[in-house]
Amino acid sequence: MIPFQFNVDIIYELEKILPSYRLIVPDFIINELHGIKKGSKGKNKIAANIGLKMAKSHPFEIKKIPLEKAEKVDDALIRISKILCTNDKELREKARENGIKVVYLRQRKYLAIDGHLK
Repeated sequence: MIPFQFNVDIIYELEKILPSYRLIVPDFIINELHGIKKGSKGKNKIAANIGLKMAKSHPFEIKKIPLEKAEKVDDALIRISKILCTNDKELREKARENGIKVVYLRQRKYLAIDGHLK
């Protein structure tokens, strides 16, 4: 939802900070975006709709990843991620605690990554 909310070209920004990458969007995130779209109005609804359209376009790949029994979405993201792109403060902290690199929006202008890549 960052591209709409902050007018940031995330593909361009990712190419600046990552030597190579695959953009995997788990199907449970697609479901979450549908829920936001359905239950929101205004900017959040528009941002969720744009997120859904982006997820269905190149270079994004939607992948079916089952949630484990009673697993929360954030916990599943921690379980499957090598590098996680999020601006969610709690999720960023949880990822760091689990040794996962985090790409996030900095100063509402560009993407940055926590730590150094090996």
